[in-house]
Amino acid sequence: MTTELETVRYDDKIARMFFGATIAWAAVAMIVGVTIAALLFLPNLNLAPYLTFGRLRPLHTNAAIFAFCGNLIFAGTYHSIQRLLKTRLYSDVISRVHFWGWQLLIVAGAFALVFGHTQGKEYAELPWILDIVIAFLWVLFAVNVFGTIAIRRERHLYVAIWFYIATIVAVAILHIGNSIVVPYSWLDSYPAYSGVKDALMQWWYGHNAVAFFLTTPFLGLMYYYLPKAADRPVFSYKLSILHFWSLVFVYIWAGPHHLHYTALPEWASTLGMLFSLILWMPSWGGMVNGLFTLRGAWEKVREEPVLKFFVVGVTYYGMSTFEGPMLAIKSVNAVSHYTDWTIGHVHAGTLGWNSFMAFAILYWVVPRLWHTPLFSKSLATVHFWIATVGLILYQVSMWVAGITQAMMWRAFEPDGRLTYPDFIETVVTLVPMYWVRLLGGSLFLTGMCLALYNLHRTIGAAPKGYEADEEVQAPALESKSATVPGATTAPNTYDHALYRVQQAISHGIHRVLERHIVVFTVLVALAVAVGSLVEAVPMFVDDSNVKTIASVKPYTPLEVVGRDIYLREGCYNCHSQMVRPFRHETERYGEYSKAGEFVYDHPFQWGSKRTGPDLHRVGGKYPHLWHVRHMDDPPSTTPGSIMPAFPHLLTDDYSVDDITAKLEAFRTLGVPYGDNDVAGAEASMKTQAEQIAVEIALQRGPKDLASKEVAALIAYLQRLGTDIQWRPVERPASLATVAPAKEAAQAGDEASKKEDAPTGAANPAGGE
Repeated sequence: MTTELETVRYDDKIARMFFGATIAWAAVAMIVGVTIAALLFLPNLNLAPYLTFGRLRPLHTNAAIFAFCGNLIFAGTYHSIQRLLKTRLYSDVISRVHFWGWQLLIVAGAFALVFGHTQGKEYAELPWILDIVIAFLWVLFAVNVFGTIAIRRERHLYVAIWFYIATIVAVAILHIGNSIVVPYSWLDSYPAYSGVKDALMQWWYGHNAVAFFLTTPFLGLMYYYLPKAADRPVFSYKLSILHFWSLVFVYIWAGPHHLHYTALPEWASTLGMLFSLILWMPSWGGMVNGLFTLRGAWEKVREEPVLKFFVVGVTYYGMSTFEGPMLAIKSVNAVSHYTDWTIGHVHAGTLGWNSFMAFAILYWVVPRLWHTPLFSKSLATVHFWIATVGLILYQVSMWVAGITQAMMWRAFEPDGRLTYPDFIETVVTLVPMYWVRLLGGSLFLTGMCLALYNLHRTIGAAPKGYEADEEVQAPALESKSATVPGATTAPNTYDHALYRVQQAISHGIHRVLERHIVVFTVLVALAVAVGSLVEAVPMFVDDSNVKTIASVKPYTPLEVVGRDIYLREGCYNCHSQMVRPFRHETERYGEYSKAGEFVYDHPFQWGSKRTGPDLHRVGGKYPHLWHVRHMDDPPSTTPGSIMPAFPHLLTDDYSVDDITAKLEAFRTLGVPYGDNDVAGAEASMKTQAEQIAVEIALQRGPKDLASKEVAALIAYLQRLGTDIQWRPVERPASLATVAPAKEAAQAGDEASKKEDAPTGAANPAGGE
């Protein structure tokens, strides 16, 4: 059969745009990362209210994931898929709308987070309206990719494209599933799920955002760019098939291992642990396929910085996917969870796997897209060694810090007392490790700056006319070749049944499956959906998984506002609200947490890191004045504290304008607020706030705090953990700083008991 060849002009401009954005956002993400590493333990550097650790930490994670890694994913996908399929992207217009929309989304998200508009869930902090923008842009990306596949000239779908498809399908499912909310303003909302269910959904999303946004697309990029850079074929096609399908099926089950020993039913966390252990095998299949592709090219590895970055990146993929399943084992997780060990693990993946792969791809692709040699291989090699040393310092310091934390938290004296009863003792011990982490992060940032300079000089040396898109000769589309004058009119043998049988025999059934893109995509969706449904359906259908507690009531209107302030300031980044059933935790914090205590928590606030102590049983532990002083000047109540001050809470008035909308949103979600509760919300807030302000004044504290945000926050904190009866917690010696106010506080307590209880749906006394 005669095959017509035609000229195909790739859209390289969109690839240059996304790669350029990748470079810029990488710098932003890492600068913010080093900044918050300093803000964490140098509280005076925090500039309240906007530039504090609590607000900048989600900015850093979103910049690293969605800005830096996201732009690289789009750049690499658009650049590689055209060459793999021998066709131009489906739509130039969609490509441009996608690019500019994504950059505007990132900027809007940054402003929203800095100004305190957050959903309070890790990796899903952006306001609900931006979630809709993400979904819209993701659909555009999907249309462009699948449209390009539909007009492809190369019928074989290379392994990289399998991973791109899995990424598109899985991220869509995850994003939609975890973003169902009830808005109460243009920027703020409450999630549809609460407590235990919200925790399950969040870590189904959170863990698999790592899986399908930071792993599968990067594996697709690895399968394309690593063989290109090494000038060698992928080690094993069969291993690629096993790697892909096992990874896509198994990964989605592993999320609940983030919730060991919490109020989540044990069957769910155990299931997450088992599939996390299984996940180790397919993950290492990818690592082996990547590293073995370099067989026979080790001399080239010594000479080429690009391959050095690839080797370390793939190796760190293997290390992270070994450490992850290990941390999912319950006995190991009991030690690692809520410690800096987890922080080290996460950054080993992000910096070691994602960043090193990104640097390798950038160093390889920029000279080719701008048609000029890399400005300096020597500078790239220096970048490699500086970044490697910085990464090791970062990871080792967090390993040491995490294990130190766990051992200090769990230590007991021979007589049964906690060796370190005051949480601050652990914090002070870890400060040297935080200095080491800051040094490691600074080295990594220094390497990033070298890369920026190197790539900038490379792009600046581009010759005139570099903007021209690459042109190749490729077979004409089937619809065109059938009408070519003089062409053979026999049926296309690729569509012939005998040919398909021949392909299945010689290449395997998977080669035939790759040709049927709809079937392939449906199978990917089913593989992702199975684990999701098996874990979620029992939780939402069987009420025995979340047993209710009659004494647990909804928050009062003032406590609702205080909780929103808690979210706004990012307190969940440093404090957990989950007392696990361990002796060292119940001795330190109080009765372990029950699932039924969180049924009105939208969103849940169990946290994933304890820079400060757990707060689930903090209600009634300290007098109101202690909280006022702690917010205004943390070392005044806790010497050695590294918590930043929040003085604006004592001067800014809390808002009452949207309390009705908030309560109506909660009613939509099933929270049992009555009509009287909604109608009397403002009066209830005023009454409870005045009661708190009176007690603060009686405790010889500041006056006129009834309308201030600190009163609302205190109302929320004093409520935490008080809905069930459990043994009282003795106040520690650190309260000596408020000893002069002891008698006044007692008098204030007596006075408060005589006050008329404020109206509202829940515990009006605020836990006192």
